[in-house]
Amino acid sequence: MNLVTVQEQHLPGARLEDKFDVALSWGFDGIELRSAGEYQFAARLPELKLARSRGVVMPTACVEMSHFIGAFDAELRRDAVAQLQSQLSVMAEIGGFGVMTPASYGMFSRRLPPFVPPRSDQESHQVLVDALGTLGEHAVREGVELYLEPLNRYEDYLVNRLDEAADLIREVGSDGVRIVADTYHMNIEEADLAAALQHAAPYIGHVQASDSNRLEPGAGHIDWALFGATLQSIGYTRSVAFESRLSGLAEAVLPVSVALLRRYL
Repeated sequence: MNLVTVQEQHLPGARLEDKFDVALSWGFDGIELRSAGEYQFAARLPELKLARSRGVVMPTACVEMSHFIGAFDAELRRDAVAQLQSQLSVMAEIGGFGVMTPASYGMFSRRLPPFVPPRSDQESHQVLVDALGTLGEHAVREGVELYLEPLNRYEDYLVNRLDEAADLIREVGSDGVRIVADTYHMNIEEADLAAALQHAAPYIGHVQASDSNRLEPGAGHIDWALFGATLQSIGYTRSVAFESRLSGLAEAVLPVSVALLRRYL
């Protein structure tokens, strides 16, 4: 059975323990954390360890930084790698599974002017291989995983599809790097969502669910029955996290949405 989680910003409450109680009452199994940059996530370690000791389930963290491993500036790339290493170590200390990151976000798009990036494809490829290799080694040492997230063509130009992420992971050759498959981005980039999941199945470590319009599952036109059947067909038993905007008040839409998704998982 899949663990179904919701990101912490949607949950009311001052403490993670309070948020967890709400998550359970709405039908979720746990919380997906937001791992802010500038080492803010590491600063939360006492809070996170206390929450874990009180039974709060926090299997994954979604990175929230201003720059990423594919940045054009070398110093920003080094900083992104260092911050992700810190975040992976935090997740290891609280018994989590891993941290996800895109190659970049909002840095450049081939679909918008000026259309031609200021770096060759070969250079971009090597930048990602080097960064993922370093992070994969760190993740293995810590007993956790880094989840690479393909984003849609308007938010990133480096990794857009699951097969592109899988090719990178095969080249890096580290068990510490896996894919996070996000249904919103897949809805834009994948010609066949089910086939993409099946082909990348050996490398999928985490799944994020949001509908075609970036709202909660059920508020758009993604075929959730097909999604659930596909996860079952590939034997995926890991977590599925709600990462979406909301069509209404959280307390109104999230219990309905998670109940819908659970019908198919």
